[in-house]
Amino acid sequence: MEYSPALHGLHVVPPPPPPHVKNKLFVFCIMLSLWVYMIYCCLGDGSTVPGRGFERGGGAAAASVESARGARPSRDLLNDNEGGSRGDEWGEDGAWNVLNESESKKLPQAIIIGVKKGGTRALLEFLRLHPDVSAAGAEPHFFDRNYDKGLDWYRELMPKSSEGQVTMEKTPSYYITKEVPARIHAMSKATKLIVVVRDPVTRAISDYTQTRSKKPDIQPFESLTFKNATSGAIDTSWSALQIGMYAKHLERWLRYFPAEQLLFVSGERLIADPAGEMGRVQDFLGLRRAVTRKHFHFNPAKGFPCLKRPEGNGKPHCLGKTKGRTHPNIDPEVVQRLREFYQPFNRKFYQMTGQNFGWD
Repeated sequence: MEYSPALHGLHVVPPPPPPHVKNKLFVFCIMLSLWVYMIYCCLGDGSTVPGRGFERGGGAAAASVESARGARPSRDLLNDNEGGSRGDEWGEDGAWNVLNESESKKLPQAIIIGVKKGGTRALLEFLRLHPDVSAAGAEPHFFDRNYDKGLDWYRELMPKSSEGQVTMEKTPSYYITKEVPARIHAMSKATKLIVVVRDPVTRAISDYTQTRSKKPDIQPFESLTFKNATSGAIDTSWSALQIGMYAKHLERWLRYFPAEQLLFVSGERLIADPAGEMGRVQDFLGLRRAVTRKHFHFNPAKGFPCLKRPEGNGKPHCLGKTKGRTHPNIDPEVVQRLREFYQPFNRKFYQMTGQNFGWD
């Protein structure tokens, strides 16, 4: 086949465009992408498309978007609802905290272990205001009732937390359950433990009041206090009285944990001076003092402090209606007998903790 210049010219590849043409084309593509993105933002993120937030596991993402917009419903921070997680709480600046992808579930580094009717719920909710605390709302009861389910089960009950946050839970019955100290020590001997204590006589009456609200036909407090009417001996098998023997229970904990790993919070001071007690708690946990006096508002009608946004005029959030029940009138002689009964336990407790709680 003969060489043909004309035919050969048909197969000549045209030279590439000059560099400045390439640059203009690149810039044009970027600007076009930006314009498309701006139009998309102006028209909305497509949240109105039916089912968008629930397709392919999108429910959590949709909830996070709503949280970021401040669209979450108002919730009583100090209610008795045992649900909730760190994602539903206020941050230090009053904004909603939103979980992010870097968060994971961890075993607790600190546990509120007691005591029932001492003020554990109030302390937990006060702590949940701290941006560096991630606390479970419900009581897991892992170390006393569900230990056979294993640590993986326990970890799944914890809220997600980010690096640097302290994961916490509270179960008041831990303090008086014999097996719990060894079990927590087996999980981590470095666990920090917090005990909220209260005048044992007042605590026992409060405990009885709660039980009576659920079982109206319960015997009178005076009848349950004594083993029998004639002997006048205190019935220490009644849990309402047994819990207040704080020194006896503490001996068990000190076999596994050094005293510096336990913090004893005064339930009375938690009401009278919540900011002061919270300062001690935050120091114990190694946290900056982010929860301060500006977060509290004392409600004289309820008789205890409520939480408020530090920046804002919203109504303070108070403990739920099950808190602050009116105590029944107890025979003064029975109250005095109980004070005498608890006196040696109280004095020993003061010595063991290095604190005088002023109950005598």
